[in-house]
Amino acid sequence: MDIRTLTGELSVAPQIVALDLKALADAGFKSIICNRPDGEGADQPNFEEIERAAGQHGLHSRYLPAESGKVTDEQGAAFGALMAELPKPVLAYCRTGMRSTTMWALSQAGQMPLPQIIEKSSKAGFDLKGVVRRIVNGGKTPVEVADATHEVVIIGGGAAGISVASSLLARSPGLDIAIIDPADIHYYQPGWTLVGAGVFDPATTARTMASVLPRGVHWIKSAVAAFEPERDAVILDGCRVVKYKQLVVCPGLKLDWHGIEGLAESLGRNGVTSNYRYDLAPYTWHLVQQLHRGKAIFSQPPMPIKCAGAPQKAMYLSADHWKRTGVLGAIDIQFCNAGAVLFGVADYVPALMEYVKAYGIGLNFGQTLVSVDGPGKKAVFSNANADGTKELITREFDMLHAVPPQKAPDFIRVSPLSDAAGWVDVDPGTLRHKQFANIFGLGDVTNTSNAKTAAAARKQAPVVAHNLLAARSSAKGDAKYDGYGSCPLTVERGKIVLAEFTYGGKVAPSFPKWVIDGTKPSALAWYLKERVLPPLYWDGMLKGREWLAQPEMVG
Repeated sequence: MDIRTLTGELSVAPQIVALDLKALADAGFKSIICNRPDGEGADQPNFEEIERAAGQHGLHSRYLPAESGKVTDEQGAAFGALMAELPKPVLAYCRTGMRSTTMWALSQAGQMPLPQIIEKSSKAGFDLKGVVRRIVNGGKTPVEVADATHEVVIIGGGAAGISVASSLLARSPGLDIAIIDPADIHYYQPGWTLVGAGVFDPATTARTMASVLPRGVHWIKSAVAAFEPERDAVILDGCRVVKYKQLVVCPGLKLDWHGIEGLAESLGRNGVTSNYRYDLAPYTWHLVQQLHRGKAIFSQPPMPIKCAGAPQKAMYLSADHWKRTGVLGAIDIQFCNAGAVLFGVADYVPALMEYVKAYGIGLNFGQTLVSVDGPGKKAVFSNANADGTKELITREFDMLHAVPPQKAPDFIRVSPLSDAAGWVDVDPGTLRHKQFANIFGLGDVTNTSNAKTAAAARKQAPVVAHNLLAARSSAKGDAKYDGYGSCPLTVERGKIVLAEFTYGGKVAPSFPKWVIDGTKPSALAWYLKERVLPPLYWDGMLKGREWLAQPEMVG
């Protein structure tokens, strides 16, 4: 834990986990304040988990969430009230500690001299000059004066952001690029399916952000609060301002764990898990190994979601383990999918159906998970009937692999860059923003109709890199993204149905049929997933090497 002391009564820290609470209690802390909204990050425990662990160790806990970069005066006052109420000393945390420090600073305005507030914050490692400016300017952030200016600013240091930065540098070495991302760790999320099946160790899917950033790229370790596209400005956490000539937006999407009643407090216990979170994928494997008889439910929420095949990948690999250990016949497996079909591209469905039948899986379409009772081992689904009506169906379970509904991050949904549904509004071919010509988008956050997968980002990055440089008169013609996406459907340990397709569900294989027939289970495709794709990701995609990813040129 990285604990920073502000006063004798208050310390702040980045995100904590439930296992930290004993150490905090042993260190003498009496109370915990969470200033981070649930669901901001894929490796983030929900507050209910922290609250439960805090209670077990005799600590008081309170939830006062604030969107990154949008701490209000009212939240500052509420923080001050909590400090007056709670037993001391108190530990407040958010993603980095910045929001907690900002709330404290606002709560101290008028009580502690301003230089003293800034000095204490600075000694703790937090620069609050932007907050001072906001207070002086009546709550308004002046964007005319920038804290930093770069030729290209990229929002997001995930697969899309780092890939497009590397692709830009491969084409234009020395280009002034900044990546804005508050995360310390970069995750290879496609690997979490195999973590949940006991194939990968979770640590192999994580590297420090500093180790994967392209050399020469500036890393602004902060969260984005807002956009001012008319002024070519991005507002950061702490109300700092970064200006740009071109902007690339690719922060990924938000997992809405609270979108299903009772799910957040049930995760990681009572047989409730999800491969969509780094710290829970190992629990999936634990549950699979421990289950010898009973009911297993795998849910899939309404589209769009990250990697639409992931919910059933977890199901097939679990069923395969139960088959190999001789207990499959004693386990009732149900797939509850909010959609109307098993998979969106019909060519791959026959192969998948063979496995559904072989594993004895019950298919339930039009069923959306709406609530979870972890201790009671019950899940409630909203069932869409053919006549348009809905009914609630309660299912008992011994294991529940739940997938939360997903949406664009809050700072995207309320920004001028989003469409009516909250996604970044880009042209599906050029990936240029439909309204702002110097802004591009790629990855999970855009409103393009392709599958939201790392394979899609890999194809999109060269398109954005070329078209951005063309806008700077450093390249000619337009590159076009065809909607390519790939979903290696792990149907058993050692076999994969390699789904590859473009816009409109058109099958688009990367290999001749005699090498890999994607419509049939293949051992070679498994080898590709297990052995080839991880190094291709770390040492190819993130390094700007565009093997089999050269963009199509038009015009």
